[in-house]
Amino acid sequence: MAGGVNSGIRAAELPVPLYFTHGQGSRLWDVDGNEFIDYQLGQGALLYGHAPIGMADAVSTQSRLGFHFASQSELEIKVAEQLRAMIPRAELVRLTCSATEAVMASFRLARALTGRRLILRFEGHYHGWSDEGLVGYGPSPEAWGPEHEPARLHPSAGIIREVPEQFVVARWNDAEHLRQVIDRHRGEWAAMVCEPCLCNTGCIEPDPGLLDTLRELCDREQAVFIADETITGFRFGSAGACGVYHASPDLIILGKALGGGVPLAAFVGQASVFEPLVTGKVIHAGTLNANPLCLAAGNWCLETVAQSSDALTRLHHMGQRLMRGLREIAEVHSIRLRPQGPGGVFHATLLRPGVNEGPVRSHRDYVQRHDARRWAHLRRCLLEHGVRSIERGIWFLSLAHTEDDVAETLRRASLAMAHHASTWQPAA
Repeated sequence: MAGGVNSGIRAAELPVPLYFTHGQGSRLWDVDGNEFIDYQLGQGALLYGHAPIGMADAVSTQSRLGFHFASQSELEIKVAEQLRAMIPRAELVRLTCSATEAVMASFRLARALTGRRLILRFEGHYHGWSDEGLVGYGPSPEAWGPEHEPARLHPSAGIIREVPEQFVVARWNDAEHLRQVIDRHRGEWAAMVCEPCLCNTGCIEPDPGLLDTLRELCDREQAVFIADETITGFRFGSAGACGVYHASPDLIILGKALGGGVPLAAFVGQASVFEPLVTGKVIHAGTLNANPLCLAAGNWCLETVAQSSDALTRLHHMGQRLMRGLREIAEVHSIRLRPQGPGGVFHATLLRPGVNEGPVRSHRDYVQRHDARRWAHLRRCLLEHGVRSIERGIWFLSLAHTEDDVAETLRRASLAMAHHASTWQPAA
């Protein structure tokens, strides 16, 4: 395998990318027999835990009926109807195999609908690994550009060189700056896109009124408001983060928890926005789109979410208890760990020496205040004590996690932080 992995992100795992044999509920086992309480959860896709029996049964039943028809099935209707019932403003649905594809199709749709080219996005927000999805994602401080005009850089070589010029980048949680950026390009906007809660960088919730400002500016500019709920969809509740924050996007990207670990994603929204796709003006295709095997899993996932409102509330409360517990243990060892986020997903922010207290509010704030090097060491200590989280500091909880799991996690974290405190060597 090129680079030894099949996703470049996995190569960053320290000390080495691990190989796993099986998972069950909140636990995961590697090829050496080590058991982990898993908070990585397939990068957040496993809202239901590892190998839930109901989902396995649904996929098994469908596998005996057929994997793929390259045509229509009743499962498409079931999944679409459930999405319409759960997601506000979801009048029409189009299914894909990945959220990256759903984002690309949404950008194409917005440009066709408006006849314009520019798309506004925010620093630190992740919209897939495509040429368009990563423009301005997370440049290093020396490449940020001026405060009023963040750089439109792409982190990958080999992209179409004109792509970055189709985007304008703004800073998150700065409404006045956002208005200034929009005003500089009046009449040129096709769409504005964001993660409603910036889970990919610091788990940063929007300031009050920020998403309302986006809606207002999209209305004024007659641009398409796209909410990328790849991570937040269903994890925040059946109506997603937009339901929690009372946002009103035109299109919503869904992935991860929609399939519970199988390749299934969607873009859903207002019927008027889908008109170029319905008429055939916009081409959107995919051999494996809406294949019945993945739809069987997705149907089970949506039914589970629809019946789990109390369980999702408990999940967030459990996550908040875990966050408090981790911070309390860290304080015993003089570690400036400051977890932040709603609970069901949070980020383990580890403040650098001398930086200010308070929540992280933007990508730049995150880079300047989060001690990524020290977090990498602490994460490895946690991993060696059987607690698995994501390299960049994100923790996900699942419906399979229990209070006992949280208690055991904190017991293991106490040992891990003691080991970290005794072995950590600050940079010279």
